[in-house]
Amino acid sequence: MSHTAHIPSHRKPRRSASKLALRAGVAGGVLGTIAVAGAAGPANAEPVTETIEMPTLGSLETGAGLASAVAASAEASQQEALDQSLQTQENLALQKAAAEAKTAKAQADRKAAAEKAEKARLKAEAEAKAEQERKDAQERASRTSERTRLAAASASDSSSDSGSSSGSSAGSGESQTQAPSGSAAAIVAFARAQVGDSYVTGGTGPNSWDCSGLVQAAYRQAGIDLPRISYDQSSMGTSVSLSNLQPGDILYWGSRSGSYHVAIYVGGGNYVGAQNSSTGVVERSLDWDMPSGAVRLL
Repeated sequence: MSHTAHIPSHRKPRRSASKLALRAGVAGGVLGTIAVAGAAGPANAEPVTETIEMPTLGSLETGAGLASAVAASAEASQQEALDQSLQTQENLALQKAAAEAKTAKAQADRKAAAEKAEKARLKAEAEAKAEQERKDAQERASRTSERTRLAAASASDSSSDSGSSSGSSAGSGESQTQAPSGSAAAIVAFARAQVGDSYVTGGTGPNSWDCSGLVQAAYRQAGIDLPRISYDQSSMGTSVSLSNLQPGDILYWGSRSGSYHVAIYVGGGNYVGAQNSSTGVVERSLDWDMPSGAVRLL
């Protein structure tokens, strides 16, 4: 064989470069065309180039649809966030309204309880006042009955002083209107100074008294110590007729050794005494509640 004879080429078949193209859509979709070119053949064949077109993954229309979907999704997310915010505000408003309603109910309950307690207090006071008035009425009725029972005894006491009483009967009005003097004046002045004070059982002053507490304190102004109890006070001194009273005499209701009420004669047909819780310390006429008798210590 000649050295110049043709020798087949032993080069490998040429391959053309592969191409890959990817195109991004408007909403992030993938648009592209992948082209692959290659040539293959026998070692001694002429180079052949072949192009394969791959199917596209999307189109511009598909990208626009995805963009619309993304926009709609974003709008839906915004709407959901707005709805959640509104729901949160609504829940807070409901909680605030519930708390205010609870507070208002508690205040209403307290007000109702206070009004109920006030009504109960007023009712109790009214009942107590009615009961005291009933007791006062019974006490006055009892005094009237006691005076009737002791009328004979009082008459006998008066008859024992008939000589002096007959001599002074014409001037009995003068004895009731004469001004007190000396120790009697101190007793009367103290008793009248307490008019308006309250009545309290067992009271001995300085602003509340019972009947015997007032008499005891008044006589202390004259340096005379009296027993604390009314029937002990009416047992002291000497009996005097109600028609021959002098300022400072002790008036009593009931019997002399068992009196249940005492007061101080202040002249002018009047007396001062701590009557009861309704009236307190008052100055009254003898005719308002005629005493059963009187004693004199001065």
